[in-house]
Formats: sequence, C-alpha cells, structure tokens
Amino acid sequence: MKNRKDRIDIVNEVLEECILAFPLSSFVISLYQRYQRMGSLSKKQLIGLHSKASKISSLNPAKLATLEAIIKRMPTRYKSEKPPPSPLFTKDENIGRMIDDVLAVNPQHKGVLLLKNKYDNNEPLNAAETSDLKKFHGVVKKIKS
Repeated sequence: MKNRKDRIDIVNEVLEECILAFPLSSFVISLYQRYQRMGSLSKKQLIGLHSKASKISSLNPAKLATLEAIIKRMPTRYKSEKPPPSPLFTKDENIGRMIDDVLAVNPQHKGVLLLKNKYDNNEPLNAAETSDLKKFHGVVKKIKS
C-alpha cells in the first residue's frame, strides 16, 4: 500500500488553487484549514468546494472531474423522518360520557362545566376532580331511575 504522502492529493491541490484565486474567501480558507487538520472534508463541503473551483477558468478540468468523482463515490446520508408527536394526554371516553350525562340533566352545573372545559382543552383531570365527577354522575343516575 502506498502512503498518503506518495499519492496525488487532488482535494488539496484544488483547495490551494481556490485559495490563490479567492484569497479573501473565508469559506475556502476554513475548508483548507479543516482539510489540513482533519485530513478529509464532508460531502457537502466537497460540493461547495467544487462549486467554488468551477468558477476558476485556469483550473485543469481533469482536477474538477476527479473532485466530482470523489463526491459521487461518497455516501449520501439521509436523515430519517421524526415520528409524529404523540399527544401528552389521551381523552378518556368514559369521563366525556359522564360529563355529557350530568350536563343533560343539569346544564348549568358550574363544577361539571369547569370539568368539561378542562376535558375539551385536553387537560388531564386529577383524582379529586374525577371522584367529584363520579359522585355527580351517580346522583344523575339516581334521578334518571
């Protein structure tokens, strides 16, 4: 196997040509520093380098073609879609039926209207509120019977 130093480094050559052509470009300078430090560039960075290098008329087209081949050889990474957010609170249908039953008999019941408002806004009912609703529902059942 050949050492890295023995091979022709097209990416480095293209970076140096870009630095000579665009000496004030912070993008090219940062790519060059990263390449010197890390030894490689990501696919998106190489695509950006290719677009900058294609603007240089004196650059050998073979170097651009080699850079393009390096880009095509690299894997394209796709981010998977996030799953849809699950609701924080799922409505209990029994509670909804109990609220409707109580309000059918007494539509002005302030306590049950408050619980209905919380239920409609997808807010969970605490244990005390649920027990109160069960008491009201029990009274309504006795009235209907």
